[in-house]
Amino acid sequence: MTEYGRGPGSEPWHPEDPLYGDQGWGGQQAAHGQGQYGDQQQSYPQDPYAQQQSYPQDPYAQNHQQYQQQYDQQNQQQYGTPQQDPYAQQPGAQPQYNGGWDTGQQAAMPYGAEPQDPYAQQPGGYGASQDYYGTPEAYPPPQPPGRRDAAAEQQQPTEWDPDEPQEETHPFFTGADEPAGRDDDDDPDDDGSRASRRDRGGSDRRGGKGKKKSRSGVACLVVSVVLLGGLGGVSYVGYTFWKKQFGAPADYAGAGTGEVEVEIPEGSLGYDIANILRKKGVIKSSDAFVAAQNDNPKGKLLQAGVYLMKKEMSAASAIDLMLDPKSQNAFVIPEGTRNVAVYAKIDERLELEKGTTAKIAKTKAESLGLPDWVDDNPDVKDPLEGFLYPAAYPVAKGTKPEDALKRMVARANKEYADIDFKATAKKFNLDGPWQVLTVASLVQAEGLTHDDFRKMAEVVYNRLEPDNTITNRKLEFDSAFNYLMKQSKIKISSKEIRTNPDPYNTYYHTGLPPGPISNPGMDAIKASLNPTTNGWMFFISLDGKKTDFTKTVEEHEKLNDKFKEQQGLG
Repeated sequence: MTEYGRGPGSEPWHPEDPLYGDQGWGGQQAAHGQGQYGDQQQSYPQDPYAQQQSYPQDPYAQNHQQYQQQYDQQNQQQYGTPQQDPYAQQPGAQPQYNGGWDTGQQAAMPYGAEPQDPYAQQPGGYGASQDYYGTPEAYPPPQPPGRRDAAAEQQQPTEWDPDEPQEETHPFFTGADEPAGRDDDDDPDDDGSRASRRDRGGSDRRGGKGKKKSRSGVACLVVSVVLLGGLGGVSYVGYTFWKKQFGAPADYAGAGTGEVEVEIPEGSLGYDIANILRKKGVIKSSDAFVAAQNDNPKGKLLQAGVYLMKKEMSAASAIDLMLDPKSQNAFVIPEGTRNVAVYAKIDERLELEKGTTAKIAKTKAESLGLPDWVDDNPDVKDPLEGFLYPAAYPVAKGTKPEDALKRMVARANKEYADIDFKATAKKFNLDGPWQVLTVASLVQAEGLTHDDFRKMAEVVYNRLEPDNTITNRKLEFDSAFNYLMKQSKIKISSKEIRTNPDPYNTYYHTGLPPGPISNPGMDAIKASLNPTTNGWMFFISLDGKKTDFTKTVEEHEKLNDKFKEQQGLG
């Protein structure tokens, strides 16, 4: 008797079978009488069957006959025709031992002894088990190489093998469907049904072909919905991008109707202005306005302010209207304007009772943002004088008076931040920035042009000199007297002007008045920082358009007599 697949007998499998010869662990076939694990020689008992021409009766013949019948039936069902059993004995061939796989050792057997079944039940022996090929629950016998896969497909293992890759059974991956009926997880008798399936010898697999198909349909539907949703999202994004890049922005047509007041704050750029107009209902879209602004050569000249616009205007019409000075409804403070006039204009603009803004300025002056160098002299009539900087402001209807005043003071602080008032005060022996601003307000009130401002500033500084014996350090400015009187007169009698003891009367008191008498512009301020040095001491305007400056009393008296004659003062 020889080992399975190792003896000199006929080969039951094709030589191309990868298991042919069962190379064992060492990868080499051991020769007769040689060890499997290397070149080391070992002696074995002589094979008592090597020279025998006949063999004892096969103890497994009956089982083999049963297996042959089962094997023929399986092959007939699978291939349609009976297949030859590759394990059947061939005529004239040495019978093969089909008891199982080689254990790696050959047992010696006395000559003439009955061969023993190595797989028979041995009491207490090693590897004791029943014959796995002789019962209805038998394992399938080894298959030839060409038939192993086909046979394996028809036999499902009843136990899980950790060394074998598990088949993916989820319908999403297998493509199988399930019926639309109740799922096994929802079956209250699920445990019992599983048990019954196992009792019948079937595997514990849920669902048949119908249920797999149903699940596959649901999975396909979900995937289709996701794909369609993604395609729709991509299409929408693409259309939006195309419309933004190549489509014309939404816009109204025509010059619009009605009237609406729009305030554009300082620092507003194209889209800032556009968004304000769009929210007010003037234009339809910000993109249309910015495009029209870029197309208009003067579109970048738009400034902050208050504009009287119309509803539902085309973007191009809105640009044209904003460039037209007639549309600008800004609150403008001219240079040299006194605060009393500014308060009255704010009341009128906001449709408030007269005196409302003046009261707020008086009671809330300290909370409006004045710098700390403002003089707190009680003789100062209005601490905000000189800080309502002359400019255009957006004071739309509904604005609070204090908010408008804060905006003007903030603008003055911004402009004055670049002025070195302290250096000028030191240069001309003044008490500080407050007095420099006061000089600028006097220059602004008396002068007409830039040249006048510089000469006028020199007159002020010269009259303030301690050695001035011509006017004895009195300024004698009519503008200061008009300020205290809240008037603007040219004809003022000498008796009236020289007898009024008010601190702002420079004909009565020496030096500067307690504070500014107007809101000077930047031109007058800069002239006060850089006056002329020609020795001017007097000035007079004969026609109100031109100012004449003189250095001596005699020159000034001649011009003064001429002025009185023109005015009929005698």
